[in-house]
Amino acid sequence: MTDQSAAENFVSFGEQGAQLTYGSYLRLPDLLDAQHLESDPPAHDELLFITIHQVYELWFKQLLHEVVAARDAMLAGTGGGRLWWAQHLLARVHVIERVLVQQVDVLETMTPQDFLEFRQRLAPASGFQSVQYRELEFLSGAKDAAYLQRFKGITSGERERLDARLAEPTLWDAFLAVLRSFGLAAETDEDITASLRTAAHDRDQYAVVWALAEALLQHDELAASWRARHVVMVERMIGAKSGTGGSSGATYLRSRVPMQYYPVLWELRSEL
Repeated sequence: MTDQSAAENFVSFGEQGAQLTYGSYLRLPDLLDAQHLESDPPAHDELLFITIHQVYELWFKQLLHEVVAARDAMLAGTGGGRLWWAQHLLARVHVIERVLVQQVDVLETMTPQDFLEFRQRLAPASGFQSVQYRELEFLSGAKDAAYLQRFKGITSGERERLDARLAEPTLWDAFLAVLRSFGLAAETDEDITASLRTAAHDRDQYAVVWALAEALLQHDELAASWRARHVVMVERMIGAKSGTGGSSGATYLRSRVPMQYYPVLWELRSEL
């Protein structure tokens, strides 16, 4: 085969027949141009601060992708044969959430003095405004319509996304559908607790039910671990100062630590 014929048979990819590369596939020029410092002169640690939070948002995007798929797999029920897939995806969610907790260690390599070099330039932006994180809470079961009134600077598109999350089924709704598909009652908290006791004591027949219950509890525990790790980091960085978005800062964050997505699953421990 001649060089010309080989070239003619070479498969090219991408827009307008351009060859696909690592950089073009990952959109690296756009990705690596997304870190713009607000400080002047540039504060050394602001790049770290921006990078960490952008990485968080990428992980939140992935978590939403996995949680929605896990929920839909559970809603398909045993007849859909997708409960194994829900278990698999929730296991992935757990691994990502552990990464979220560990990422705080990287942020804590920044000293309070270094953070204060650029912190004042962040106002009124705040982590409270993370729409994806709030979507994840809503999908997990902690729906809070009042958040939309407290949210400053929300766009119409973001409002539509949050409204949609408030209206659609949660992971907990999907899990209750699984209980019903196994003939287990799930109308009241008392029903659910009784059904889960049945599943706990007959894991041969209800193995997947118990596995999914444990997977949801693990998701809840890891989310709480991230909130707890996050608030300690904030207290280490800024103490009792108010947040840049006007919140009470660490005081608000600490009030969120005890939140539980699935209190019935936690209370079940006392019933077994």
